[in-house]
Amino acid sequence: MSKRKNNSASDDNKKQKIVSKTQSSLASWVKPQQTRTVVNLETLFSKTDKKVKEVLSLEIETMNSEWLKVLSGEIQKSYFIELKKFLKNEKENNQKIFPPEPEIYSWSRYTPPSLVKVVIIGQDPYHDDGQAHGLCFSVKNGVPPPPSLVNIYKALQRDIPSFQIPKHGNLVNWAKAGVLLLNTSLTVRAHNAASHSNKGWEKFTDAVIQYLSEKKHGLVFMLWGNHAIKKGKSINKAKHLVLESVHPSPLSAHRGFFECHHWSKANDYLKSLGKEEINWNNLVETTNED
Repeated sequence: MSKRKNNSASDDNKKQKIVSKTQSSLASWVKPQQTRTVVNLETLFSKTDKKVKEVLSLEIETMNSEWLKVLSGEIQKSYFIELKKFLKNEKENNQKIFPPEPEIYSWSRYTPPSLVKVVIIGQDPYHDDGQAHGLCFSVKNGVPPPPSLVNIYKALQRDIPSFQIPKHGNLVNWAKAGVLLLNTSLTVRAHNAASHSNKGWEKFTDAVIQYLSEKKHGLVFMLWGNHAIKKGKSINKAKHLVLESVHPSPLSAHRGFFECHHWSKANDYLKSLGKEEINWNNLVETTNED
């Protein structure tokens, strides 16, 4: 009897060790997501030439891991490598580039593919000091909202009267809620609008939009102005809601932007699909860029 008890206790100890080992293994896999990401990235670029890896160091180090996996093939294409060479040349010639390098891919970090519900397409990053931080129409804390963003706020309040116009222009909280704020070009030379157009960014951001159109279902695309409308021509309207209007710029907003009701239409659509609506009012909360 005593021997059986000892055997039973021994078996229980073995089982406990196995369970503890398994739990420890699971904890190490689930908890430190960054460790998993590093392993995935090593696998993702295991066959990539060392020199190409060096060229793509900014993308590998600062892009959200989900987006990096989706776009790993795209950023290794020859046009993108040429784009990176162009940006390097700008830097070597002491050209000031906006947004700062660590913020070029902030749109990807705040809104990974699994989080995207709404896509707003801009054109060029703001080109004045301290404005651009990688999200279209958004500016950093402490910077007055530019005219187009002021009009976005006005139109949104007309659409959703409970919307409170914030005193800042930082849209990070929208991005965190699932609103992908994507510019067509991701960089610009300081004080020189559209200076990085037709260098390769447009092809890259086309790939972002194409992925969302093909691989996702039930997204809302807000296309403001002819540039964004043209950019979104390939979006599958059978799978997504595509909303179009004139640009919110003071030059064109009076031609229908204030009456477009895109924000309530977006939420109605998301609700019809059983998805959580966007809380457009979350900008009144403290905006933290982390």
